[in-house]
Amino acid sequence: MNLESTYLKKILQARVYDVAEKTRLDYATNLSQRFNNHILIKREDRQPVFSFKLRGAYNKIANLPQESLTKGVIAASAGNHAQGIALSAEKLGIPATIVMPKTTPEIKVAAVRRHGGEVILHGTTYDDASKHAQHLVEQRGLTYVHPYDDVEVIAGQGTIGMEILQQHTGELDAIFVPVGGGGLIAGIAAYVKYLRPEIKVIGVEPADAACLHAALKADERVILPQVGIFADGVAVRQVGKLPFEIARSHVDEVLLATTDEICAAIKDIFDETRTIMEPAGALGLAGLKQYIAREKCSGQHLVTITSGANMNFERLGYVAERTEIGERREALIAVTIPERPGSFRQFCHTIGQRVITEFNYRYAHDEQAHVFAGLRLSDAAAEKDKVIAKLREKAYSVVDLTDNEIAKAHIRHMVGGHTPHLLNERLYRFEFPERPGALLHFLTKMGQRWNISLFHYRNHGAAYGRVLVGIQVADAQLTEFQTFLDKLGYPYWDESENPAYRLFLN
Repeated sequence: MNLESTYLKKILQARVYDVAEKTRLDYATNLSQRFNNHILIKREDRQPVFSFKLRGAYNKIANLPQESLTKGVIAASAGNHAQGIALSAEKLGIPATIVMPKTTPEIKVAAVRRHGGEVILHGTTYDDASKHAQHLVEQRGLTYVHPYDDVEVIAGQGTIGMEILQQHTGELDAIFVPVGGGGLIAGIAAYVKYLRPEIKVIGVEPADAACLHAALKADERVILPQVGIFADGVAVRQVGKLPFEIARSHVDEVLLATTDEICAAIKDIFDETRTIMEPAGALGLAGLKQYIAREKCSGQHLVTITSGANMNFERLGYVAERTEIGERREALIAVTIPERPGSFRQFCHTIGQRVITEFNYRYAHDEQAHVFAGLRLSDAAAEKDKVIAKLREKAYSVVDLTDNEIAKAHIRHMVGGHTPHLLNERLYRFEFPERPGALLHFLTKMGQRWNISLFHYRNHGAAYGRVLVGIQVADAQLTEFQTFLDKLGYPYWDESENPAYRLFLN
């Protein structure tokens, strides 16, 4: 029996409907009109745990032998898989243990406990939680339920592909699937490609967590050195072994979406459905929009899967902040203007009748000033280029910061200023696990060997905090400082040459 027929049989026999719902396939009227294609949304956010993960979790547990069910199951998860395991175990009347990182938002911990799961908080990352769960497997004799690298889990997720073909029997050109460890796209691709090989199955990953994209390019599973933290539901460093076997022959391509594009897709889905997706839940639509723009297609029938809606309320401000840039409806620019009376007025006159979304300035020195400005756009890139060209015609120096991460995440929220007597400042961007006392722990690790000359931190309601730090390090101390950074254990980026820093803070 070949690969496709093996999974087809398992998908057809999957026991998901004891607890999961056959979700709607909604026609997206507004999006279809806007993009001149027939866009449909598979509403997995409507599951009892607001995510598709319930399907695979229940199918795996329901197929376990009675001895394993009696002892109970265990999983490591910071979110949707945990809730799927807890609800499945509750339905079957068996004990469930979920190991979650200490950084997991309380809303997700509470959801697992509400379904009767025992929550153990351990470590600060998924890897920490997973290792501890494996230890408990040996200690307690529990059965580990993997979130994606398991035949029964993949088959459970594959019922989504089965439903799509049942609900839309006519022409269908492509299905856009969010990808983390690969269980969802593997199940859908195995089913769809067996029955309708002409339908494209296209994966979508965050640009900063593209484990399947990297694996397909290398033709082997690779481990990413680090992954982005925004779309935490798909922040996986290595695609699963079984999903990769299916994907390499059944997935047509993998598209990469930026954080800003994901935020724009969250807003698009909200406008269409009045439902707020988590970042991973909007990933498919971000890829679908990218595909339409690249192919310049019209009249095609395209499906996107809204895979989850477990959004932390605290993150909504961050999403709203990045949405306009993601839709290319806002540009961020740095403009150097003369430091003299009337220069602001002349600058605004040059911009013309456009909405200024923000305007940040602080005196730098007697001859010139640097302005950080946000501009509302109606014609995306073409209009931005026109504004920049007009400013340059008037002899303004302009730097486009629209895609500059520290400009978007930090500089726009800081009242800057140059410090002419500050020596040897170097700028670094860090990410650290977000938990009570995390900021103090970070500063404690920094110690007193080097002076902190700049510090900016905002809580985004995510599992990781973002910090921008200026540190005075003399050239003679660079080797020692690099050793410190490596031992610190946090992802970091040297931003000392970033133009936003040079213009506004250096």
